[in-house]
Amino acid sequence: MSPPLMRIATQNQLPATADCVVIGAGIAGVSAAYWLARAGRSVVLLEKGAIGAEQSSRNWGWCRQQNRDARELPLSTRSLALWEEMAADIGEDLGFRRCGLLYLSNDAAEIKGWAAWGRFARGEGVDTRMLAAAEATERGAASGQGWLGGVWSPTDGIADPARAAPLIAKGVMKHGGQVVQMCAARGLELSAGTVSGVITEHGVIATKQVVLAGGAWAASFLHQLGIRFPQAAVRSSILSVAPGAEGLPPALHTTAVSVTRRGDGGHTLAISGRGHLDPTPGALLGARHFLPMFAKRWRVLQPGGLQAWRAGFETRTQWAMDRATPMERMRILDPRPSRALVNETLRRARALLPALRGIPVQATWAGYIDSTPDGVPVIDADTGIGGLVLAAGLSGHGFGIGPGIGHLVADLALGRAPITDVAQYRLARFRESQWGKVARF
Repeated sequence: MSPPLMRIATQNQLPATADCVVIGAGIAGVSAAYWLARAGRSVVLLEKGAIGAEQSSRNWGWCRQQNRDARELPLSTRSLALWEEMAADIGEDLGFRRCGLLYLSNDAAEIKGWAAWGRFARGEGVDTRMLAAAEATERGAASGQGWLGGVWSPTDGIADPARAAPLIAKGVMKHGGQVVQMCAARGLELSAGTVSGVITEHGVIATKQVVLAGGAWAASFLHQLGIRFPQAAVRSSILSVAPGAEGLPPALHTTAVSVTRRGDGGHTLAISGRGHLDPTPGALLGARHFLPMFAKRWRVLQPGGLQAWRAGFETRTQWAMDRATPMERMRILDPRPSRALVNETLRRARALLPALRGIPVQATWAGYIDSTPDGVPVIDADTGIGGLVLAAGLSGHGFGIGPGIGHLVADLALGRAPITDVAQYRLARFRESQWGKVARF
């Protein structure tokens, strides 16, 4: 079952030319197109399926600084303000709320790790507060149990995965950009190693600037251009329950389960880090890059089945530009969730939070998280092809920093001062060993 998703109408007429073409209308792509259109560029946002229909509508909706890798923290901090700025400019409710995030634990080692991160983060201006046992137990009263400690991050929050990407796409159109759904980009036309056009299933758009924000499809698209991008897709299974559970924190994380209030009053339930690694040609060919991550996460990642292989998004074969590609045969990645993991998540949630007992399941779904070997996104204009900017590999925590990623992409495309340093996001970092470089969260 697919997660709830707002659908918007678009004209879907392909223009002959554009200043910039953005490929992929997930949170990174719509945000990039928005900031480019807002800067006065003529922008075309291409989506092979529906806006936000893949991982951008299948996540928890958290917009956090808490426990971010140091490389992402500046972008995360800027993104919180950008969520508010975008909503005000577009005139729509993106569901963004600075409701605060609550972390609770009975594990002394985990609490010690949070405290160490907090000392660093407070030096960077982040409002993160350690909770002693009494305050953690008070804030976690909905669980009906005592807690050894926790963290409260009051300026962090959540946004609505069902609404955010579609409404930001409306912002693209508000600023004169064009949004085209059900139109796959098959490849690029190049002149002397520089972008000169985008080949789509409905014709060619002449342009000198392209942003590739293709999510789980990015590595295969780049493979057509001779660019290596190590990427693996983790299948994450999630469920939501109907409205009716009162007194729960808006966003709660524990080792057992994480719970987030949805825009309709229901709650999203998930187990942090748990997922299935479905084998794909791309994952097998790039396995050596991911050994450090696998070594760190082997307790929570389980081997999966052949869903991803059959879906074709991680193919490493060359496709023809004049015939249907895997992207047209699989418009929207909608994998089957793990029934065992969904049941375990629900059991844990109801055991932890009595208010959830008796509340019926509303929906279950899965999504493919596009992951890099170090768990940090790639945002880079130095791809080896002039005019091509890459924004992919968001690694399961890109939704919250989507506005900042989009702004940074626009900065690179426009040649203006970036909102944060870009060195840590470069594609070239994967030429080095990844041992010791995996993100800490």
